Amino acid sequence: MSEIDVKVRIPVREQDPKERAKNFDEVCLGYNEEEALNEASRCLNCKKPFCVEGCPVGINIPGFIEKIKEHDFAGASEVIAKDSALPAVCGRACPQESQCEGKCVRGKMGDPVSIGKLERFVADRAREDGIKPTFDPEKKNKKVAVIGSGPAGLTCAGDLAKKGYDVTIFEALHKAGGVLVYGIPEFRLPKEKVVQPEIDNVKALGVEIKTDYIIGKSYTIDELLEDQGFDAVFIGSGAGLPMFMGIPGEQALGVYSANEFLTRNNLMKAYRNDHDTPINCGKKTVVVGGGNVAMDAARTALRLGSEVHVVYRRSEKELPARAEEVHHAKEEGIIFDLLTNPVEILSDDEGNVTGIRVIRMELGEPDESGRRRPVEVAGSEYEIECDTVIMALGTSPNPLISSTTKGLEVNRKKCIVADEETGATSREGVFAGGDAVTGAATVILAMGAGKNAAKSIDEFLMSKN
Repeated sequence: MSEIDVKVRIPVREQDPKERAKNFDEVCLGYNEEEALNEASRCLNCKKPFCVEGCPVGINIPGFIEKIKEHDFAGASEVIAKDSALPAVCGRACPQESQCEGKCVRGKMGDPVSIGKLERFVADRAREDGIKPTFDPEKKNKKVAVIGSGPAGLTCAGDLAKKGYDVTIFEALHKAGGVLVYGIPEFRLPKEKVVQPEIDNVKALGVEIKTDYIIGKSYTIDELLEDQGFDAVFIGSGAGLPMFMGIPGEQALGVYSANEFLTRNNLMKAYRNDHDTPINCGKKTVVVGGGNVAMDAARTALRLGSEVHVVYRRSEKELPARAEEVHHAKEEGIIFDLLTNPVEILSDDEGNVTGIRVIRMELGEPDESGRRRPVEVAGSEYEIECDTVIMALGTSPNPLISSTTKGLEVNRKKCIVADEETGATSREGVFAGGDAVTGAATVILAMGAGKNAAKSIDEFLMSKN
């Protein structure tokens, strides 16, 4: 192992920006063994590990890094598996900079330890070496239904299976994985290489996954509990209903929600020439929004051959997307039109998008989110020529489940009301977590909700004995 500067993290290898802007291969190449060992050596193995406090699923971070230092990569994988069913996903998609790494003591006098990249290294190494987590729990003879196979559902199902429950996941789409397969692009999260093996690991615990089951139509929650013999239900159905601005022209041909655009490209593989799914991405695309989904949509459109502009009504400082995603987008040539807000989408006589009319903004006093409120600058309107517009403004839960379930309380945003700590809803035996409760959030927060709910479901069912 080479001598290193402990204040500086080991850089991670990436595809060249000019090359990766033309392909859907993974951008970040991860650590090799020597790089992982060098980065792990920077960990202080703190007696009070603040990094663990910052992890929504409570992974024993010093424990698995210590195993890396010992060259015990299988042991590191076992440590992580106790708390996380999706380490290769989290190592790629989690906002570590604001969670575990944000609390790392090393960060006070230099760079924090690259916890996410080390987790990814361990997960990838375990997959390559054929190492799988093993659990042999005592069977409880209780059935739990999990609605949705995204990060919340997979985590809840995996934890319940480890406790000995008979778990069935009901997935509305034809492929399991939820947002991991339809939302996050291939260049950030490879589906066959990364996502599917982690789903297979959950299935190996004894979890059954039934696809093409729409809860609210195929079965209602009432039917699951009363007719299908399930003792409890966890709702982890996510938030897949897209939001729009309500401005003139949004019905024009060439306007997408980011949800539809990414689903066509990711789950239905529209970016591949050997797949028949159509996708229209013209010569110039405008993406409206500043979150991670906006960055994913923009970088996807770029790879489909479009010049891409991101229109966001606040400044770069307020961009909600991860700094890493913004950095990658800029490197690849995405153009950011900041302090700018759409007021109308323009189209020709045949209804095809020809441009978008925007207005300049300036920042006023902070709003309820703590960010400075954008205010229109009078007389500053101008037009951006384009033939595709992608609205990446967030999503809300589909009301189908709540509207077909007796006694299930929702809030004004149609999110299911559930206890933050336990996931318990207003309906006994029904628990919920992830985006179905919070609205669109991160993968790891959904996993944390699934984990908390699994613990609560176990306590609830054991109390019924």
